[in-house]
Amino acid sequence: MSVSQPSLTMEQQLFFDVIGERRSVRSYDPEIRISREELTEVLRQATLAPSAANLQPSRFLVIDSPELKQKLLPIAFNQQQVVEASAVIAVLGDLECYKLAEKIYGMTVDAGYMPAKTAKSFVERYTGMYSSLPPEAIREKVYTDGGLVSMQLMLVARAKGYDTVSMGGYDKQKFMEAFRISERYVPIMLIAIGKAAKPGHPTVRLAVDDVAFFNEMPKEDLDEITCER
Repeated sequence: MSVSQPSLTMEQQLFFDVIGERRSVRSYDPEIRISREELTEVLRQATLAPSAANLQPSRFLVIDSPELKQKLLPIAFNQQQVVEASAVIAVLGDLECYKLAEKIYGMTVDAGYMPAKTAKSFVERYTGMYSSLPPEAIREKVYTDGGLVSMQLMLVARAKGYDTVSMGGYDKQKFMEAFRISERYVPIMLIAIGKAAKPGHPTVRLAVDDVAFFNEMPKEDLDEITCER
């Protein structure tokens, strides 16, 4: 028996409004500056996103200096939002995030969320597992976690009245070299944040029936897989 959908609370409606109002904005008011205190709060809320084993591998390089944004501009293929936005946040993945496992789980114990014995076993487990994984396996984990934290960052920004756009179009190697980022980190994406000078273009989305399936994939997809084998 299906259950009818209850009426939305005000908090739920506000949340759905934030999701619906988020746009990829590429034209920003260059006169608007977001304070570092406000940017720090956006990042604090973004870091509440989940991560594998709670190892929190995402790191953020916040570029708000006009000179450094100009330096980034050609690396980001001259996308004007780089210099017009209040800041550009580079989301990075820490390939050695497991080295902070003891600190993270120690904080968990101090907060009363976990017994010390359990925390010790988790530290040993994840430190051993991550340190023995091939580099590509760790990269896959930090890319996934970086995507989660990036989406949360953009929604937090929208809830605070700011606009964003995620950027994958930049020379990652030149970026790492220009900003002296070690090989411990991998670049996930750049996110411009500021106040829109022009609203982002509305977009369309495929219907849920086109992208979601319950319990099994459509028969035609299964037939294609069978034929390929």
